[in-house]
Amino acid sequence: MPIAPVTFAPALADLAARGLRRRRRIARRGAHDTADILLDGRPCVDFCSNDYLGLAAHPRVVEAFVGAAREHGVGARASHLITGHEPPHEALEQEIAAWTGRERALVFSTGYMANTGLASALAGREASVYGDRLNHASLIDGGRLSRAALHHYPHGDVAALERMLAAQESGRALVLTDGVFSMDGDLAPLPDLAGACARHGAFLAVDDAHGLGVVGATGRGSLEHFGLTAQQVPALVGTFGKAFGTFGAFVAGSEELVETLVQRARTYIYTTALPPAAAEATRAALAASIAEPWRRQRVLALTRRFRERALAAGLPLAESGTPIQPVLLGGADAAVGASRALLERGFFVAAIRPPTVPADTSRLRVTLSAAHRDGDVDALVAALADVIRP
Repeated sequence: MPIAPVTFAPALADLAARGLRRRRRIARRGAHDTADILLDGRPCVDFCSNDYLGLAAHPRVVEAFVGAAREHGVGARASHLITGHEPPHEALEQEIAAWTGRERALVFSTGYMANTGLASALAGREASVYGDRLNHASLIDGGRLSRAALHHYPHGDVAALERMLAAQESGRALVLTDGVFSMDGDLAPLPDLAGACARHGAFLAVDDAHGLGVVGATGRGSLEHFGLTAQQVPALVGTFGKAFGTFGAFVAGSEELVETLVQRARTYIYTTALPPAAAEATRAALAASIAEPWRRQRVLALTRRFRERALAAGLPLAESGTPIQPVLLGGADAAVGASRALLERGFFVAAIRPPTVPADTSRLRVTLSAAHRDGDVDALVAALADVIRP
C-alpha cells in the first residue's frame, strides 16, 4: 500500500476555522523607555510585553551590551564546557547566586532549556514528577522529557498534591511549579507546597520567571514574598527576558545541585553558551533593578491603577495582584475580536487561546510595565470598556 503524501493543510485549516491559528507580527520599537511601538506599521501602545521594569532599553544596559560585544564578539563560539564559558558568564552566575541567597547559580541560554534541563537531570524512569495543571509549557515538557511518571494536580490544590505524594511507593519525587503563573498572574501557594514536600521528602523546584524583579519587598520574587528559604525551595529557576529585559535564564541552588546540572543537564551541556554581551547586559540590568527600586514600585502602582479602573468599569478581571492582568472572555473568537478592536483604537493586547490556556478560558492578557504612562492605562481601560460588553 503506497505511503500517503504528507500534508499539513487540513490541520492548519482546522486551526483557522476554530479561531486558533496564530500569526506573527513585526514590531518595531526604538531604544526608548516608553511602550510605544509600530506593529505591522501601525502605531500603538504595547500591553503585551514582559519588560515589567522597562529595562530592555535602559541606557546602561544597552551600553553594557554594546561594550561587551566589542570586547568579546557577538557569539560565545562554543558550549560552556568547551570554550564558551567566559568571564561575563562567571561574574553573572556569582551575582545571581548572591542576589538570590543561594550557594551557586548556573546560566542557561533560555528559560525553556533551564526547566527541561533541570527536570531531566533530577528525575528519571524510577522517579515521579508532579506539576500544577497550569504550569508553563517548559515545566510540563521537562516532566515529559525526564521519562519519569508524570502527574498533574489541579491548579493550586495542595491537598490533591499531598494525596498523590502519599500514594507514591518508591523513587524520587520532584514537584515543579510556577511562582507566578504566566497566563493568570496569580501566585502559587508556595508555603503549603513547601510544607507538603517537606512532609513527604519531595524536591521542590519553582520557576519564578514572572516574579523575580517585581514580587517581594525588594523584587527577589515569590520566595521573598512568602519568606521561604533555600532549604524549603531547593531549586529556583529564573529568566532574564522578563523583568530584566535581556535574554537567558538560570537555575540557582546548592553547590551540589548546580554541579549535578553541569554534569547531567543536556540542555546546558549540548548547546552554545549565551552570548557574553547578553550576560554583561543582564549584569547591568540586575544592578539597575537594585539601584532603581522606583521601577518596581511604578509597575505595581500602575497595576493597582489598572485594576481599580477596570473593576469600576465592570471588566471581567481574574484575581491577580501582579502586572499580569487577564481579562477573561471565554471563547476564542471573542478574545480575537476584542484584540482586533483594541488594535484599531491604538492598543495591542494579545488574545490568549487554547492550547495556551484551557478551553473556554480565552482571554486578553494585559501586562503592565514601568514604561507605561498613567494616561496609557486610563485610555486602555476606556477602550476595553467600549470593546467588551458585560
